[in-house]
Amino acid sequence: MARVRNTQTNELNARENKANATWNIAVYIRLSKEDGNDESESVVNQKKILTEYLEEFFDDPYSVTDFYIDDGLTGTDDSRESFMRMIQDIERGKVNCILCKTLSRAFRNYSDQGHYLEYYFLQKNVRFISTGDPQLDTFKNPEVLTGYEVPITGLMNDRFACRTSSDVRRTFNTKRRNGEFIGAFPPYGYLKSPENKNRLILDREIVPIKRDMLNWILDGMSLNGVAQKLNELGVPNPTAYKRGKGWKYSHPQALRNDGLWTGCVVKRILVDRVNLGHMVQGKQRVVSYKVHDKVAVPEAEWFVKENTHEPTFSQEEYDTLKRVLQRDTRTPNGKRNVHLFAGFIRCRDCDKAMHRKVSKGIVYYFCRTYASKSKTKCTRHTVRCDCLEKAILKTIQTQICLVSSIAEILDRINEAPQVDTKSKRIEKLLTDKRRELGKIRSVSDNLYVDWKSGDITREEYRRMKDKFDAQMEQLTSAIAKLGEEQHGLDKGVTSDRTVFSEFRKYRNVSQLDRNILIELIDTIYIHERNEITVKFRYADELERILEFVDRNNTMTEISYP
Repeated sequence: MARVRNTQTNELNARENKANATWNIAVYIRLSKEDGNDESESVVNQKKILTEYLEEFFDDPYSVTDFYIDDGLTGTDDSRESFMRMIQDIERGKVNCILCKTLSRAFRNYSDQGHYLEYYFLQKNVRFISTGDPQLDTFKNPEVLTGYEVPITGLMNDRFACRTSSDVRRTFNTKRRNGEFIGAFPPYGYLKSPENKNRLILDREIVPIKRDMLNWILDGMSLNGVAQKLNELGVPNPTAYKRGKGWKYSHPQALRNDGLWTGCVVKRILVDRVNLGHMVQGKQRVVSYKVHDKVAVPEAEWFVKENTHEPTFSQEEYDTLKRVLQRDTRTPNGKRNVHLFAGFIRCRDCDKAMHRKVSKGIVYYFCRTYASKSKTKCTRHTVRCDCLEKAILKTIQTQICLVSSIAEILDRINEAPQVDTKSKRIEKLLTDKRRELGKIRSVSDNLYVDWKSGDITREEYRRMKDKFDAQMEQLTSAIAKLGEEQHGLDKGVTSDRTVFSEFRKYRNVSQLDRNILIELIDTIYIHERNEITVKFRYADELERILEFVDRNNTMTEISYP
């Protein structure tokens, strides 16, 4: 903190203040979480001490303009609501004296203390008084600012805040790692347990609303459609709900919140992994104990603890929801539901999403690259929606029959005394990957010798080393996944896998709906001359199962439709 040198200015300010008949006093009080349960620093105690000081020791005429109280706010910055209101009253001429218990109540930031005490208050002719140690009165004893006690006290207060912040952060991180909830307000649809505030319990009032939101999405309604329906039903959005509970909830945009739902809010509420019963915390952090702006934290550094509370959705429901939301869910004007094939149809040649149009009452899908962008980048791809719907229904019915047949064959195979679980495909891939990893590792090891012998520069060594390290990491990961896959096959293949149950659910399907497409289909490709290719979900798993069947059931031929 810079020392005040212009004593002539101080004396002039003192004379001007003395000429003022009345001191208009702002009594400033602050209590923060860093004070813990210290009763001596409570708002009530500070107010009592400062009121008694005015009554017993303040000899000049005065009036108390207001009590400015920041309860639960840190003193490491000056953006406190009541502190800033006090500064505004100084600017308006309503305050010319500030009274607080100690320097730490007004400032825990060394630079802020220097700015206000040695510049701003002097410039505005404002008297500053602290009743605690060190006692400070810039009107009666202005030279105290030129000594060492005030800046040293400010520095100690600053360091105290730094240590406290570090201790609090370590404590919070420990709780996060243990899956304890440390937020001020529980996520939408949950409450803090009355027995343990660090544990979440379901909010039975909100669970049916979230279940409805999920079902509407799965039934083909868009995010904006869900938001519109909630608004029509008069369901308050999360901000309005928290306020209705009487919670002191606030955020930068809270004052402008109109209580209405938006598609973005619907999505944020539904995709939160808290709905699975998992605790995910630490997505943001403040820059420092002085700079309270929040920055995003990489997902790899989040604190995730699974199965800490009762879930709202099952894992299957959540996975289906994520698949739905990954699709293009835009809706036409005035509509709430997305079209049946929205997000599924792509051009086989340019791999762009195909567009929907209506001509003379007939719905078509066409490739926009060819139609309106460049006839050299693609060719003509178009298909009628009614023909596409019939073809996809027939393809799904055929695939269901195929999968059912595979399941029956698996049951017969597993009744045999000996089953061949070794996959030649995986064994070959493992051999190839291991051989490739060995070659790259050998080349990478020789780089150091090349660098030291002067064959390559240090920069070339670092660049090539980083490249080979990345390749080795990818190969190591691929080998590990292939090993897991082979290990899974070693346990055998049975008909109780998810792929079979997913297809069996629709064994009697006679009409398409969006749920069927979401459950069973990944992509629909349109070729020239109205040819169609359907990429089913679980295609890779079915291929591995067919390989297993071929090795163990040579008398049966199975092929995809």
